[in-house]
Amino acid sequence: MFKTFVTKESDITHEWFIVDAAGQSLGRLASKIAAVLRGKHKPIFTPGLDTGDFVIVINAEQVTVTGNKLTEKFYYRYSGYPGGMTAISLRDQLAKHPDRVLEHAVWGMLPHNRLGRAMLKKLKVYGGAEHPHSAQKPSELK
Repeated sequence: MFKTFVTKESDITHEWFIVDAAGQSLGRLASKIAAVLRGKHKPIFTPGLDTGDFVIVINAEQVTVTGNKLTEKFYYRYSGYPGGMTAISLRDQLAKHPDRVLEHAVWGMLPHNRLGRAMLKKLKVYGGAEHPHSAQKPSELK
């Protein structure tokens, strides 16, 4: 008789990966990062547990998009007051806060619940090439 393997908290180990976003497509990169944050690349993947790894993204300001998305894609936020809707284009958002662009794209691909918020905290995005996580000895994500 075969036994079904059930992942336990003691079986989970979190590794650190680093990704260079320079010249990569925003959506394709975000989907790969979301899969690693969820842990779908591991054989012990369980949908209800956080089996994923930490991901460091550098050069987020050099991410590319296709078509006219730089001028036609907008990020909206609403303050809750009348007339409080503000919109910022992708080009302006990349210039001011390049980390938010990638975080927003990855968040759309994670579960929208408590587990998804815990997974998103393992994502570290930096606009330039420098990051403060060298002590964790991150390996290159292929």
